[in-house]
Amino acid sequence: MRKIQMVDLQAQFEEIQLELSGAFDQILSNTAFINGPDVQAFKTELSDYLGGVQVVPCANGTDALQIAMMALGLKAGDKVLAPSFTYVATAEVAALLGMELVFCDVDPHTFNICPESAAAILEKEDIKAIVPVHLFGQSANMDAVMALAKQYGCVVIEDMAQAIGSFYQGDSATGFAGAIGHAAGTSFFPSKNLGCYGDGGAVLTPDADLAARMQMIANHGQSALYYHDVVGVNSRLDTLQAAVLRIKLRRLLEYTRARQHAAGSYDAMLGGIEGLHIPVRDPKSTHVFHQYTLTLSRPGRTDLMKFLESQGIPVKIYYPVPLHLQKAYNHQGYTAGAFPVSEHLCDHVLSLPMHTHLQADQLEFIADRVRTWFASH
Repeated sequence: MRKIQMVDLQAQFEEIQLELSGAFDQILSNTAFINGPDVQAFKTELSDYLGGVQVVPCANGTDALQIAMMALGLKAGDKVLAPSFTYVATAEVAALLGMELVFCDVDPHTFNICPESAAAILEKEDIKAIVPVHLFGQSANMDAVMALAKQYGCVVIEDMAQAIGSFYQGDSATGFAGAIGHAAGTSFFPSKNLGCYGDGGAVLTPDADLAARMQMIANHGQSALYYHDVVGVNSRLDTLQAAVLRIKLRRLLEYTRARQHAAGSYDAMLGGIEGLHIPVRDPKSTHVFHQYTLTLSRPGRTDLMKFLESQGIPVKIYYPVPLHLQKAYNHQGYTAGAFPVSEHLCDHVLSLPMHTHLQADQLEFIADRVRTWFASH
């Protein structure tokens, strides 16, 4: 049995190595390292893959969110609403721009933004933007998010770094993750479902005029070389990374199906264990399984982790501390108990290995060891 990895990038690389070598050789020979043909081609191909949404490549997913907020005219002092159970990038961009972060809770089943919690905050706070996070590979409830945004006059910036290719079929909102709100940010960090071999990201929007402004901001605010119309940043996807992404994008549907197959295998082998909850699928959203995250309803997570790791099975906790209790945001005055679902999940979730090249014997071994631990505790 191949060594079990949390994310097996080596196996993926071995399949595309020859294509990568050819693409890299061409770039190195023509020396188009910045904004080369592969960047423009990737921009078009990703747009086509996601149903025609405008794409602006940039340096990383955090920059993508920053560029989106700047392009939408958000300014220092504005209040931005985000779920507490997520990665910190969602919150830190707003903080860096001088905005006030306001957190809300998440749904205990999908782990995504809780519309009821968001609505309660929107009713009493002057929120300018909502940032729903499509966590672990499943779209947030965009019917509810877009309805709340319309009701309270907010813009919606989707954080779809973990959910590229997820499709939401709602009653009033429909489309790929990242193509429903006013703008979106995504990451191409190597471990992502569509990952490059360094840092990379993109800003997305259905609005062509907004995309042009995003492009300007990402390139020092330039409308033309040395003509700076707005304050911008320097955030580019380099040509080598774009070449990697083009090769992987052609396989993204295959990669997604492999993740979904692995998740289905986990489900079949782990479903029904007392004290263990497998991931819930929202019937309105496809799930692309950036993570396969379990929830324990009994004590012993640390002991289970140690047991699995002793068996050569890597596991991770995404995330151990909710954002409202992180030291960086202590000044906002949140205390334990503010968002009970987020706090509960941080204490009870555990993610198993999930990637495109999980093999049947690996999945069986992992599931067997999980079952063994539960049988003895």
